[in-house]
Amino acid sequence: MHFRGFTLFSVFTIVLFTIFSSVPQAYAAGKSEDRSLKPSSPFSRALETLQKQIGYTFKSTGLLRHAMTHASFSEENNKALGILGTHVIETSALLRSLEKDIDMSSKELNKLILEISNVESSCSVDGARLGLQKVVRVSPKTDPSSPTIVCVAFRAIFGAIAIDSGNTDEAAKIFWSIHSGKVGRAVSL
Repeated sequence: MHFRGFTLFSVFTIVLFTIFSSVPQAYAAGKSEDRSLKPSSPFSRALETLQKQIGYTFKSTGLLRHAMTHASFSEENNKALGILGTHVIETSALLRSLEKDIDMSSKELNKLILEISNVESSCSVDGARLGLQKVVRVSPKTDPSSPTIVCVAFRAIFGAIAIDSGNTDEAAKIFWSIHSGKVGRAVSL
């Protein structure tokens, strides 16, 4: 009877070891960045380049992968990160404006939000300057250079940074460095 208990314990231990020894590999593959591994795919290399261009290194590159994945490509996509990024950008713009002029009218504030959120003239331009149309993953039938797709990917970067850093201020700081035109292309066009 004692031998049978020892055997069950041994089998149970081996099963647990097998399960938990694969968890770090799965985590490193998508949820965390193992700096000792070189990026192997063109997408991974593009993400590495993008991080250098924006001046932010993700603790969890899985967040950046999400940010650069359109809904046409996968159910795990950038929609939620794009929404968060939009709010980070808009809140930051409002905060900067009100710091300069606390008496700014609501009409002026709304105009500012419309300008900074404009797909055609603002976020897609900034995203195209980064070369996001070459990075974002889309289905074969989807045009990655569409202003809406580039814009959502651009906004999603800041949602991803906010989550990765646990701080919207960091995301806003990176946004302003890019929006001010200080950042070049992430991928050659």
